[in-house]
Amino acid sequence: MPAPPAVPDSANYLGRLLTLVWLSLAQLVRAPSHSRRAEAARRSARHVLLLMVILGAAIITLMYALDVAEISMMPPRDTPGLWWVKKVTNFGKDEYVLSVLGGLLIAVALAAPALRGTSRMALLGLGIRLQYLFLSVALSVTAGELLKWIVGRGRPFVGGKANAFNFQHFNGTEAYSSLPSGHAITAFALAFAVSAVWPRLRIAMLVYALIIAATRLVLLAHHPSDVVAGALVGVIGAMAVRYWFAARRLGFAIRQDGTVMALSGPPEGHLKRVARTAFAP
Repeated sequence: MPAPPAVPDSANYLGRLLTLVWLSLAQLVRAPSHSRRAEAARRSARHVLLLMVILGAAIITLMYALDVAEISMMPPRDTPGLWWVKKVTNFGKDEYVLSVLGGLLIAVALAAPALRGTSRMALLGLGIRLQYLFLSVALSVTAGELLKWIVGRGRPFVGGKANAFNFQHFNGTEAYSSLPSGHAITAFALAFAVSAVWPRLRIAMLVYALIIAATRLVLLAHHPSDVVAGALVGVIGAMAVRYWFAARRLGFAIRQDGTVMALSGPPEGHLKRVARTAFAP
């Protein structure tokens, strides 16, 4: 791969900032270079297939056995006592999550050109991890929006009665955008991505995702099968982005058996070259 363009020692802050942004984007789209990426791809494919079989069976079972019964037990929409549930559910809204992650990415990009040495390396390492989180959620949400349009499942009680099989494919309206749940996609994609980067947060992120999923049921925004479908889309999306990063040696390493694991310290290799080239200490 050609070396990134050199930045003169005298480059001003704006020049260093633009170079950093350019090199950060370039390393995301470069050709994969990890020698064990094929093993990681096979292992990931097996896990995705297993998830699709297990959760796919759960979705179908819920549609027939639980969806109607569950929404019939929930309080009516706009019940005054549910105000706090409406507040909590916003923590799984894709616009909010992506805005926060995007803001953090911008903050890192603006701060990094002003730093040097280990502080710069640590911040660039955090930037790569934030890129992974952002893209995991963004890809998952985009796939979910496409699935919503194709499936066209009516939300609970759309049409006036509890009907788990109220479909109008390619409808494109909010009323027929129930499956998969967008909030569940966002929550589970974020939960998987954060857990992949910081494994010690796994339990806390799982609790967060389950709480968001529960709020969608209580608010009669989705059927149980919708949130399971959202979880499936979110996890698969985050897994796909994790493989993309690992294959390019960004933030993740690949073991001999194909297991993808987060790097414990600041990413090495290309990150060091980016840091040296962009900022020329």
